[in-house]
Amino acid sequence: MTGLKKVVQLVHQDFEDLELWYPVLRLREEGIAVQLAGERAGEVYRGKYGVPAQADVSFTAINPADYDGLLVPGGWAPDKLRRFPEVLALVRHMDGAGKPIGQICHAGWVLASAGILAGRTVTSTPGIRDDLVNAGAVWVDEEAVVDRNLVSGRRPPDLPMYMRAFIDVLQAAK
Repeated sequence: MTGLKKVVQLVHQDFEDLELWYPVLRLREEGIAVQLAGERAGEVYRGKYGVPAQADVSFTAINPADYDGLLVPGGWAPDKLRRFPEVLALVRHMDGAGKPIGQICHAGWVLASAGILAGRTVTSTPGIRDDLVNAGAVWVDEEAVVDRNLVSGRRPPDLPMYMRAFIDVLQAAK
C-alpha cells in the first residue's frame, strides 16, 4: 500500500497505551499516514501507564473529508472523548460516509454516544457489553469483529487480529 491513505487516531488522558500506539505503528508500517487528534493541538496526553502522545490536530480543526479512517483507543480516554460534540460528529460523519472506524476495549462508549451502534455487531471488553447492547448493538465475544465499516476488538491481546481486520477494511475502502 502506498502512503495515500490517512487515518485519524483520537487521544485523551488515560488512553490504554498499547491500544493507541500499536495501531498507530502498524498503520505507519503499512505506509498509512496517521494523525493524533486531541482536545488541543500540541497537547501531550499520557496513557494509563505513562506513555505520552502529542496531538497533531485539535478536534475542532478536523475535516473528516481529509481522512480515510478513524481509530478510537481504549482505556479511560473514551469516557472523556464521548463528551466532545466534535468527536461525536466526527464519528457520525465517518460512519455515514462508510469510512472504516476502529474501536477497541472501552472505545465502544464513543460509538454508543454517537448513536451509530443500532443493529451493528461489535465486540469490546466485557465490562461495557451492557452499554453497547443498550445502545442497540449485537455484542459477541470474539477477538476482532467486522460489521461493514466498523472494526472492533476486545483487549490488548487481540491487537494483532484487530489491526489485521482494520487494515483489510481500510485497504478495501474507496
